[in-house]
Amino acid sequence: MAGLEDTFPGAGLLLGTYTPKLDEKGRLILPAKFRARLAPGLVMTRGQERCLFLLPMDEFGRMYEQVRQAPVTSRQARDYLRVFLSGASDELPDKQGRVVIPAALRTYAGLDRDVAVIGAGTRVEVWDRTTWETYLAEQESSYSETSEQIFPDLQF
Repeated sequence: MAGLEDTFPGAGLLLGTYTPKLDEKGRLILPAKFRARLAPGLVMTRGQERCLFLLPMDEFGRMYEQVRQAPVTSRQARDYLRVFLSGASDELPDKQGRVVIPAALRTYAGLDRDVAVIGAGTRVEVWDRTTWETYLAEQESSYSETSEQIFPDLQF
Protein backbone atom coordinates (compact mmCIF):
# COMPACT_ATOMS: atom_id res chain seq x y z
CA MET A 1 0.00 0.00 0.00
CA ALA A 2 1.40 3.39 -1.02
CA GLY A 3 1.96 5.98 1.67
CA LEU A 4 1.46 9.73 1.39
CA GLU A 5 5.18 10.23 0.71
CA ASP A 6 4.90 7.83 -2.26
CA THR A 7 1.96 9.76 -3.70
CA PHE A 8 3.34 13.24 -3.00
CA PRO A 9 7.15 12.89 -2.86
CA GLY A 10 8.79 15.46 -0.64
CA ALA A 11 5.48 16.47 0.89
CA GLY A 12 6.65 15.84 4.45
CA LEU A 13 3.12 16.55 5.61
CA LEU A 14 2.53 16.64 9.33
CA LEU A 15 -0.74 14.86 10.10
CA GLY A 16 -2.72 13.52 13.04
CA THR A 17 -3.61 14.35 16.64
CA TYR A 18 -1.60 13.28 19.67
CA THR A 19 -2.09 13.91 23.38
CA PRO A 20 1.25 13.88 25.20
CA LYS A 21 1.88 15.56 28.54
CA LEU A 22 4.36 18.31 29.28
CA ASP A 23 6.89 17.31 31.91
CA GLU A 24 7.74 19.40 34.99
CA LYS A 25 10.40 21.30 33.00
CA GLY A 26 7.92 22.35 30.30
CA ARG A 27 9.30 19.85 27.79
CA LEU A 28 7.17 18.33 25.07
CA ILE A 29 7.96 14.91 23.65
CA LEU A 30 7.31 15.28 19.93
CA PRO A 31 5.15 12.54 18.41
CA ALA A 32 7.34 9.96 16.67
CA LYS A 33 5.77 10.71 13.27
CA PHE A 34 6.89 14.36 13.52
CA ARG A 35 10.44 13.82 14.73
CA ALA A 36 12.21 13.30 11.40
CA ARG A 37 10.68 16.47 9.95
CA LEU A 38 11.50 18.56 13.05
CA ALA A 39 14.85 16.96 14.03
CA PRO A 40 16.99 19.49 12.08
CA GLY A 41 15.41 22.27 14.13
CA LEU A 42 12.21 24.24 14.38
CA VAL A 43 10.85 27.64 15.26
CA MET A 44 8.20 27.78 17.96
CA THR A 45 5.97 30.85 17.98
CA ARG A 46 2.50 32.18 18.72
CA GLY A 47 -0.23 30.81 16.50
CA GLN A 48 -3.78 31.95 16.03
CA GLU A 49 -6.57 30.95 18.46
CA ARG A 50 -4.03 30.80 21.32
CA CYS A 51 -2.14 27.76 20.09
CA LEU A 52 1.56 27.47 19.32
CA PHE A 53 3.06 26.87 15.89
CA LEU A 54 6.05 24.55 15.61
CA LEU A 55 7.49 25.24 12.19
CA PRO A 56 10.20 23.24 10.46
CA MET A 57 13.03 25.64 9.59
CA ASP A 58 12.25 25.62 5.87
CA GLU A 59 8.57 26.39 6.50
CA PHE A 60 9.47 29.18 8.91
CA GLY A 61 11.76 30.64 6.26
CA ARG A 62 9.01 30.46 3.63
CA MET A 63 6.50 32.18 5.92
CA TYR A 64 9.00 34.83 6.99
CA GLU A 65 9.89 35.67 3.38
CA GLN A 66 6.23 35.98 2.49
CA VAL A 67 5.50 38.37 5.38
CA ARG A 68 8.77 40.26 4.84
CA GLN A 69 7.75 41.10 1.29
CA ALA A 70 4.74 43.06 2.50
CA PRO A 71 5.41 46.80 2.37
CA VAL A 72 6.87 48.25 5.55
CA THR A 73 4.23 50.95 5.20
CA SER A 74 1.53 48.34 5.91
CA ARG A 75 0.61 48.62 9.56
CA GLN A 76 -1.12 45.23 9.42
CA ALA A 77 2.06 43.57 8.12
CA ARG A 78 4.22 45.30 10.75
CA ASP A 79 1.84 44.28 13.53
CA TYR A 80 1.73 40.68 12.35
CA LEU A 81 5.50 40.44 12.02
CA ARG A 82 6.05 41.89 15.50
CA VAL A 83 3.68 39.43 17.18
CA PHE A 84 4.91 36.50 15.08
CA LEU A 85 8.62 37.09 15.70
CA SER A 86 8.72 38.60 19.18
CA GLY A 87 7.66 35.35 20.81
CA ALA A 88 9.57 33.07 18.46
CA SER A 89 12.15 30.64 19.76
CA ASP A 90 14.38 28.44 17.64
CA GLU A 91 14.69 24.98 19.15
CA LEU A 92 16.57 21.78 18.45
CA PRO A 93 14.92 18.59 19.72
CA ASP A 94 17.11 16.47 22.00
CA LYS A 95 17.92 12.80 21.32
CA GLN A 96 14.62 11.73 22.93
CA GLY A 97 12.64 14.04 20.61
CA ARG A 98 11.89 16.59 23.35
CA VAL A 99 11.72 20.36 23.05
CA VAL A 100 11.38 22.91 25.82
CA ILE A 101 8.41 25.24 25.43
CA PRO A 102 9.50 28.61 26.83
CA ALA A 103 7.44 29.88 29.79
CA ALA A 104 6.13 32.90 27.86
CA LEU A 105 4.76 30.65 25.10
CA ARG A 106 3.24 28.23 27.62
CA THR A 107 1.48 31.19 29.21
CA TYR A 108 0.29 32.53 25.83
CA ALA A 109 -1.27 29.18 24.89
CA GLY A 110 -2.52 28.38 28.40
CA LEU A 111 -0.49 25.17 28.51
CA ASP A 112 -0.26 23.25 31.73
CA ARG A 113 0.30 19.51 31.58
CA ASP A 114 -2.27 18.04 29.15
CA VAL A 115 -1.76 19.16 25.58
CA ALA A 116 -3.00 18.28 22.12
CA VAL A 117 -0.39 18.20 19.37
CA ILE A 118 -1.86 18.29 15.89
CA GLY A 119 -0.33 18.02 12.47
CA ALA A 120 -1.60 20.88 10.31
CA GLY A 121 0.13 19.99 7.05
CA THR A 122 3.24 22.14 7.01
CA ARG A 123 3.30 22.92 10.72
CA VAL A 124 2.56 21.39 14.09
CA GLU A 125 0.16 23.11 16.48
CA VAL A 126 0.29 22.70 20.24
CA TRP A 127 -2.93 23.40 22.16
CA ASP A 128 -4.14 23.10 25.70
CA ARG A 129 -6.04 19.80 25.40
CA THR A 130 -9.36 21.12 26.75
CA THR A 131 -9.16 24.21 24.54
CA TRP A 132 -8.49 22.01 21.49
CA GLU A 133 -11.39 19.68 22.26
CA THR A 134 -13.75 22.65 22.66
CA TYR A 135 -12.48 24.27 19.46
CA LEU A 136 -12.80 21.02 17.51
CA ALA A 137 -16.35 20.40 18.75
CA GLU A 138 -17.35 23.92 17.69
CA GLN A 139 -15.74 23.58 14.26
CA GLU A 140 -17.03 20.11 13.44
CA SER A 141 -20.60 21.36 13.17
CA SER A 142 -19.69 23.70 10.31
CA TYR A 143 -17.00 21.49 8.74
CA SER A 144 -19.17 20.04 5.98
CA GLU A 145 -20.70 23.43 5.16
CA THR A 146 -17.38 25.25 4.79
CA SER A 147 -15.93 22.65 2.44
CA GLU A 148 -18.12 24.03 -0.36
CA GLN A 149 -16.69 27.52 0.18
CA ILE A 150 -13.06 26.44 0.48
CA PHE A 151 -13.17 23.80 -2.28
CA PRO A 152 -15.99 24.87 -4.62
CA ASP A 153 -14.94 22.49 -7.41
CA LEU A 154 -13.94 19.48 -5.29
CA GLN A 155 -15.84 16.31 -6.13
CA PHE A 156 -16.15 13.44 -3.62
